[in-house]
Amino acid sequence: MRIRLLSLIAILSAAAVSCSQAPRMAEGVIDTADTLSLGLPRYADLQRNIVFHSEGYVNNVVLTHFRGRYYCMWQQSEKDEDTPDTGILYSVSSDGKDWGTPSVLVPPAEEYFASPGGWLPCGDTLTALVNYIYAPDRSQGGQAFYVSSADGSSWSVPRPVRMADGTPVEGIFEQDPLALSGGRIVGAVHFRPGNTLCPVYTEDPSGVRGWRKADFLEGEGLPIEPSQYVARDGKLVMLMRDQQSSFVKLFSISADGGESWSAPQRTNIPDSRSKQCAGNLPDGTAFWVGNPTVGKSRRALALSFSEDGYLFDRAYLLAGPEDLSARRKDGRYKTLGYNYPKACVVGDTLWIALSVNKEDVAVYSVKIPIFETQ
Repeated sequence: MRIRLLSLIAILSAAAVSCSQAPRMAEGVIDTADTLSLGLPRYADLQRNIVFHSEGYVNNVVLTHFRGRYYCMWQQSEKDEDTPDTGILYSVSSDGKDWGTPSVLVPPAEEYFASPGGWLPCGDTLTALVNYIYAPDRSQGGQAFYVSSADGSSWSVPRPVRMADGTPVEGIFEQDPLALSGGRIVGAVHFRPGNTLCPVYTEDPSGVRGWRKADFLEGEGLPIEPSQYVARDGKLVMLMRDQQSSFVKLFSISADGGESWSAPQRTNIPDSRSKQCAGNLPDGTAFWVGNPTVGKSRRALALSFSEDGYLFDRAYLLAGPEDLSARRKDGRYKTLGYNYPKACVVGDTLWIALSVNKEDVAVYSVKIPIFETQ
């Protein structure tokens, strides 16, 4: 009976998402046939800084701002993606431009390799969610841990992140949990067995305990790697990669602060089947950063804006194929291009961290004229 009821709820929730509430790219904004620029103007006020030149493999770069300094973490291995020697490094900067020598945040473990799960600044404590993924078969998923620090240099030992019933989070956190104005944190976990996506939420401001699974039933595509933002009407919008290679983003909407979500549906937003990021500017404008191409190319990076959180009608090219450096070293899954962007807003600047060719850790700073200094 409960299964039938939940199925009915899913059908009704999907039907309740009207065309005006479906995230979409305005017609004519992106020209996917233009493989150099996507038909987009260049963003004028943009700077790029290299955090770290790797001689091996780097990816899953995540950035935050804590007590006046910028913190950037990423996973790193000697040559290939997701191998047993994968650990997490981090670097610190006072201005987001000049970065210190990387330090080890979490080394590889005997039964796991480590990958970033996102930053959680809270008061006087900075917490890093870290995913321990079972090695050597990553398809078995992993478990979520955290390390924390009061000064950004001395870190606790890894401890399990816990669900509301006290059990460990048996899954892999996506990297940009969203803190809502009321204190709730909304995120997503790829749970075991395998890597099944489910949104999660907690009332714990530190984000290390109290997580609950949201109601989230099957819809279109195969959703993974979501990012969330708040639409102008107060609803939460989640954009997701479609692993079924539709080459458009999936979306889901929550009207109750992340406790339940509509069944995933396809958008018309082009996507290279890659991780992306989304969020809000201080005035509430929604933004999305990703690789809006039809096919698996990640050699164009774009930034798009939406006033209401549904219609993305402005977009800009941040970097294109002609900006790419040559790959220095071969390795498994070392995709050419701008990989897995994640962003944070500090004052009047949008900061975007990513991996270039899965070799270099890069940070782009984007000045947004419409910002009002907070």
